[in-house]
Amino acid sequence: MRRRVVPVVVTVLALLPGATEAVAGEQPPGRPAAAPPPTTPNGQPATAVWEAVPAIAQPTTTVARPPAGQPAQPPAVGQPATAGYDFTRPQVVATGLAAPWGLDFLPDGSALVAQRDLGTVLRIRPGRPPRQVARIAGVIAGGEAGLLGLAVSPTFRRDRLVYVCFTTAADIRIVRFPLHAPHASQVVLSGVPRAGFHAGGRIAFGPDGMLYAGIGDVGVPAAAQDPASRNGKILRIRPDGAVPADNPLPGSPVYSSGHRNVQGLAWDASGRLFATEFGQSTWDEVNLIVPGGNYGWPVVEGPGGDPRFRDPVLVWRPAEASPSGATVAAGTLFVAALRGTRLWAVPLDAAGRPGTPVAELLGRYGRLRTVERAPDGSLWVATSNRDSRGTPAPGDDRILRFTAGAGQPPPRR
Repeated sequence: MRRRVVPVVVTVLALLPGATEAVAGEQPPGRPAAAPPPTTPNGQPATAVWEAVPAIAQPTTTVARPPAGQPAQPPAVGQPATAGYDFTRPQVVATGLAAPWGLDFLPDGSALVAQRDLGTVLRIRPGRPPRQVARIAGVIAGGEAGLLGLAVSPTFRRDRLVYVCFTTAADIRIVRFPLHAPHASQVVLSGVPRAGFHAGGRIAFGPDGMLYAGIGDVGVPAAAQDPASRNGKILRIRPDGAVPADNPLPGSPVYSSGHRNVQGLAWDASGRLFATEFGQSTWDEVNLIVPGGNYGWPVVEGPGGDPRFRDPVLVWRPAEASPSGATVAAGTLFVAALRGTRLWAVPLDAAGRPGTPVAELLGRYGRLRTVERAPDGSLWVATSNRDSRGTPAPGDDRILRFTAGAGQPPPRR
């Protein structure tokens, strides 16, 4: 098992324009080698450093922080960063997929997977070949666009509904359809400006039963600060597309703003929402999302210390991350990294504060797009080596399943 504790990087680089998922300075398409560890000004390796500050304060040169007054301690081997999961012996659930993106589970434990460039939804079960269950009409793929997020209705046993987010020729939209009748789709959200990159596209149901959507700035950074725009935002809507009465702005689906390209949404056991976000060229972020929060893009990237904005709770250099999907399991935030070709495991304390991240699967499976916790407690990870930015290995793209060991919480129902 390969682990790597994330180092602190204290030198902030100049912002470079035009970076997308393959940010400025990325190696040619393929599986990049791990970045060399950064050094301090005296040439010594940088190590993880905490800043003991009040919970409302934000660090500017530290990756994460413990409770005030507590020293930094790297996690013990296997505890809690790996959360009891065995990352050495995955079960290969599916092979030969084409850029899998959204993934969610049906009540029987099987998974639905969206193939970005083909516009198709597959049903995946261990020990059985994938089966196509839907082709989504109107999907226009290209670049980072196509069939993106997928979410199963939390009341699926009753309504049989599946939700998908995708790009058409004209917009970014969300539709829902009965799994047994995908042609009978209903538009839930539409008219959001699209582009071939920075679409965001991750959707997920929160513990409140509302549907959340990470929508990118589509290459128009100013949209992230425009309250009239739905780009560069996290949106929160009712399952039928209506705006919840308790949203921050009356009549608006906007839940938080100032985002560049959110592709991961995950809630911890206390209902706190974490979102992963692609930076431009200096910092990738994990943000703790609060209703009405403004996270600073494009005014700041990473920790800016500007009182108008909320700073991230965790940052990485893009070479180590380019974070996409995320999930929380057994008190650990797992983040799938594309350019970083690893699965980040970030322990969370009882207050939701991140501990020292640990890198799992470093370079073993190439680009990782999605990680989700299954109903049985296992972690499913989707590779993304056939997304035009990777070098596919035999069998790519794949869905990998990692089982939980002793001490795991009971499966969710």
